[in-house]
Amino acid sequence: MTIRDLKGRGAVITGAASGIGLALARRCAAEGMRLVLADCEAGPLQDAAAELGAPAVVADVRDPESLEALAQAAERYLDAVDLVCANAGVSRMAAIERLTREDWRWLFDVNLFGVVETVRALLPGLKANPSGGHLLITASLSSLYPTRSQGAYAATKAAVAMYGETLALELEAEGAEVGVSLVCPGPVRTRIGTSARNRGPGYPAAPTAAGPDIHEQAFRASVREGDWSTPEDIARRALEAVRAGELWAITHPSMMQPVRARHRAIEAASDRTERQASPER
Repeated sequence: MTIRDLKGRGAVITGAASGIGLALARRCAAEGMRLVLADCEAGPLQDAAAELGAPAVVADVRDPESLEALAQAAERYLDAVDLVCANAGVSRMAAIERLTREDWRWLFDVNLFGVVETVRALLPGLKANPSGGHLLITASLSSLYPTRSQGAYAATKAAVAMYGETLALELEAEGAEVGVSLVCPGPVRTRIGTSARNRGPGYPAAPTAAGPDIHEQAFRASVREGDWSTPEDIARRALEAVRAGELWAITHPSMMQPVRARHRAIEAASDRTERQASPER
């Protein structure tokens, strides 16, 4: 399923107050789309809405009721929803041994279950649209290979990627006129590093661990200046994938070598097992 002409179409974007979400909103507006913007930060969301002349709905993707309200607002403002950008996400960078139970729960509640509940609320509207529609889900390059200090974040994004792949498979099998794209950014200059500002009292932070986190230091040292991208670059590539009906939107092709190495290692392990299982000739 593709949406080649975006002009006049209706889009709902979560995490729209900053970063990739705001860049997607600006890009969609430039394409002539009608928007409904959602975020849990009311102040920045109102600023984005004023800039783009779009209605705003304060919604927390952890709260199914607020997402149902978002779906109702989208129906009211847009008549038909053509594109849903499930983009809201948070990050916590730390070695696995330093991560608390609350860290894991917070990341999974926002990054994975936030996508699940966003789709649960808005997919019926996409399927009911006679013109068809598209789901754009923000995954990550971390969905595809492990890096030190990104264990919890990568686990959530790997789950998001498998969720999106499976959803695409099922929608195709149903003959639904709804496409799925997974945008997989690498390093992007956004405020996700300060996302703990929206963590809330339900996930108390543990006391700061003593001493430097060598795994976080190693990760930061591995990211070169040229690896960094802008939210605008991600938004451009994401909408290209929507237009083309591509499942995977890879934004950092120069950083894909570890992904290829991981796939080769899995294939090699399979080949070894196959050889060991074969009778000697």
